Formats: sequence, structure tokens, C-alpha cells
Amino acid sequence: MVDEKAPQEISEVSRLYVDGELAATFILNSDTTQKSETIHTPAGRVEHTYALCGEIVIRTPEGRTETHNVSSAGVLHNPDGHVFQALGAENFTDFYLIDPTDPDVAQHRPGRAEACTVATS
Repeated sequence: MVDEKAPQEISEVSRLYVDGELAATFILNSDTTQKSETIHTPAGRVEHTYALCGEIVIRTPEGRTETHNVSSAGVLHNPDGHVFQALGAENFTDFYLIDPTDPDVAQHRPGRAEACTVATS
């Protein structure tokens, strides 16, 4: 998986969960603008759930900073050998994985990911 800082981003901390397990953490800023991680999936399975969680700080066109929660989920179909990119859409309010060479291998579920919910007491 590859995650790259967009021009509007000041910083990003995001976590990728595959099948409910933390698979990688991405910390991006002015010093680290891109990070790649190889994610291993269990042998014999071709369907895997994923969730992207965390937060992104962006600079708006007006110069203000905004913090956006990263919380999305989806399904990866036979992901072995694919390179996924983490993308943000809808003004950094919707996040998903995609393999640009084979867009059908990742299915995005709109809405927030349950895996990203933090229990409060």
C-alpha cells in the first residue's frame, strides 16, 4: 500500500486495518511525504475487509487549518500482488483504497468505519 501527502495536507496519521487487525500505520508530514508498506494477507482467503482510521490536517484555500477524521471501510477482492493507494475525496471527508490499474479489486463502503470508533467512558 502507498500513502502520499496531498499538497493541501499539513500532516496525516492514518492506520490501516485488514480483517480487523492493525496492518500498518502511516505518518506523513513535510519530512515524510510518502510511505509504502507491504501488507501480507492470510493464505487461502480472497476476500478481506479493510478500514482506514486516523486524522488529516489540511490548509484551506483561505489559509486556515482544519482537522478531518479518517474513517472508512471496504472490501479487497483477491488483493495479492496489487498495489493500493489511499485516497481522500469530498474535500478530505471520504477515504478509500484503490488500485489504479484494477479499480474493481477494492470496493469502498460509504460512511464511517466501525473499526475507527473509539470507546469513551
